[in-house]
Amino acid sequence: MEEYVILVDENDQPIGQMEKQAAHVTPHLHRAFSIFIFNSKGELLLQQRALSKYHSPGLWTNTCCSHPRAGETLEEATSRRLMEEMGMACPMHEVYTFIYKASVGEGLIEHEFDHVWIGQSDDIPKINRDEVESWKYMSLNDLKNDIEAHPEHYTEWFKITFEEMTHHAVVFQ
Repeated sequence: MEEYVILVDENDQPIGQMEKQAAHVTPHLHRAFSIFIFNSKGELLLQQRALSKYHSPGLWTNTCCSHPRAGETLEEATSRRLMEEMGMACPMHEVYTFIYKASVGEGLIEHEFDHVWIGQSDDIPKINRDEVESWKYMSLNDLKNDIEAHPEHYTEWFKITFEEMTHHAVVFQ
C-alpha cells in the first residue's frame, strides 16, 4: 500500500499530497511529527531503526516519528504511530514546530514541517520488529555526549531535532 504525505507551505497550510518516497526524492516540504517519550527519571526513550528500513537502517533516533495521514489530526497520528512502532500509549502534547531539510542517504532528503511532541511513560516498549531493531533509555547529558562523539550512530533528523530542543528550552520533567 502506498503511503502519502501532506504537502504544506512554510505556514503548515496543506497544499496537496504526494507519495511518501517521491516527496523525499524531490524534496517537497511536508508535515511530519517527532515524538520524545521520557521516563520518570527524565531519560529519553530512543529507538534503533530496523535494519530493513529503506533509509537510515540501524541508526538511533527519537522515540518515534512519522507523518499524519490526510484527515487525521496530529493527536490521532502521534497516538497511532507510537502504538504501531513502540507498542505503547501515553499522554503527549506538542511543544514546538520547526522546518528542516536534511539528506538521509540513498538520494533521499527529508524536508519537513516538524511538529515535536513529548510525553512521559515508564512502560516497557513492545516494539514492532518491522520498524524497530532495539530501544533504550538514555539521560540527556549522556545522549548529548554520545551524539558529539559518535554522530554517525544517529539519524540526521534526530540530531537536528535534538539540537532544536535546546533552542526552545523544552522542559522534559
